[in-house]
Amino acid sequence: MQSGQTTAKKTFLSGVLLLSVSTVLVKIVGLVYKIPMLSYLGAEGMGYFNSAYEIYALFCVIATAGLPVALSVLISAAIAKGEGVGAERLYRAALIAFVLIGLVGTVVMAAFSGAFCRLIQSENARLCILAISPTVFLICISSALRGYFQGFGKMLQTAVSQIIESVGKLGFGLFLAHTALKAGRETGEVAAAAGVGLTLGTLASLLYLIVEKVRFRSNFPHNSENNAENTVKYRKIWLALGKLAVPITLGASAVNLTKLIDMTMILRRLQSIGYSEVLANEAYGSYTTLALSVYGLLPTLVNSIALPLVPLLSAAVASGDRERQVGLVQASYRLTAMFAIPSALGIAVYARPILSLLFGREPESVALAAPLLSMLGVSVFLSCMITATNSVLHAYRSVNRPIISLLAGSAVKVAVAYVLIGNPQFGILGAPISSFVCNAIVVLLNLIFADRLCRVPSLWQTFCKPLVLSLASVAASYAAYGMTVLRLGEGFAATMIGVGMTVALFFLLSILFGGLSEEDLRALPMGERIHHMINALRPKRNRKESESS
Repeated sequence: MQSGQTTAKKTFLSGVLLLSVSTVLVKIVGLVYKIPMLSYLGAEGMGYFNSAYEIYALFCVIATAGLPVALSVLISAAIAKGEGVGAERLYRAALIAFVLIGLVGTVVMAAFSGAFCRLIQSENARLCILAISPTVFLICISSALRGYFQGFGKMLQTAVSQIIESVGKLGFGLFLAHTALKAGRETGEVAAAAGVGLTLGTLASLLYLIVEKVRFRSNFPHNSENNAENTVKYRKIWLALGKLAVPITLGASAVNLTKLIDMTMILRRLQSIGYSEVLANEAYGSYTTLALSVYGLLPTLVNSIALPLVPLLSAAVASGDRERQVGLVQASYRLTAMFAIPSALGIAVYARPILSLLFGREPESVALAAPLLSMLGVSVFLSCMITATNSVLHAYRSVNRPIISLLAGSAVKVAVAYVLIGNPQFGILGAPISSFVCNAIVVLLNLIFADRLCRVPSLWQTFCKPLVLSLASVAASYAAYGMTVLRLGEGFAATMIGVGMTVALFFLLSILFGGLSEEDLRALPMGERIHHMINALRPKRNRKESESS
């Protein structure tokens, strides 16, 4: 039993490592993409491209938010039960559903491109919408293949395909935009050329996944039953997929809905306390462009923990292995805490230096956004825990409970935002405060729901040790930051010393004082060697405990 738990944890951590690396690379490529593309398209062209992309993103969430997770859950459960043929049948049935959804999404996006343009009052975005519309179909097929591989606990294909998609978008998009610009095309046409680059990048990613599926060629025998029997079984599979996928999709759509509510609430309530329309939009722009853009980077990395967890935990649930379930859930919570708590405190303390480093040419916007980002920084841990706890509930197929938590949190968020933003003493600061309250309610309810399914021992200790180590790391690094500012002044060097020391000190303290467990270390690639190397650095008491375990 212990060997199976260790193997599961090693698989889990390897998947986390792969997806973390790919997510960081994708973020870097995305940043590199924006800089030259802005020079090709200008602010006007980027407006067309971003308008088309947001419409695509809406279709993408509706089409792919729940189905890949549902497919990975069902496949991992079938594998755990030794039903190889069932896993292949699940994939074929899901692929049919993905193809139909992708086709409908692409046709609707293209056919109603003019209506979308009129809705967003951007007629010149129509060509870009048409150029991106085939991506809906392509991303649906890619999602089916990613869900298939994730069901087998294989994260490499997802990680590599994400990188190929991002690099392809960069390469094809810049080349086609440059070619269109050189040919003297209009701005809307250059933006459409960049949109074709996005489609080609997604196509390249899909081709890679198809090749990997052919190479994988699992040894499960093909289904030889007649078509009538297959149709009946496919209907059952579609019902099972829908039962899991629809609530997850609704939850993802609800997140987008809360963003829309946030926007409406901020603009209206600020104007109610005397802000002009221009000043209200400036405040909202600083909040979303500066504060939210930095805040939003960190929770996306937690998907690297959530994606490998769902199929592994689903398999453990299907096999009835309670010890393995507890180990995986505990590892998920611990890794989330180890990543999110120091990040939350670091952002809260270093909000102004970070924003000055990134947006130094806009000092007024930085001054406005810094306290907002500090407040949002506290919410980083909660936002990450929402992803982690949602993944646990999804693995147990308790897909309705995250929606209950989100609706409860959103209702409180609206009330708190309405009161605080409309109070001149708070103003726009009420927006991040309301987000904190909302996230706290969602996490609390999710933990209660998850605890009924899988009781994790010493849950407080799971979060307490990373909190103490984070406080020590941030306090020491901020002292060094202050000394650097006195000598060199505020700037790149001081910010990098402060942030860098926070990361280095937290990692070192985690190793020395057991924040990173022995099992975690051994489960990592080359973990045994790393464990032996650092064990000599631990205090004697910790070393004896390590040797005895």
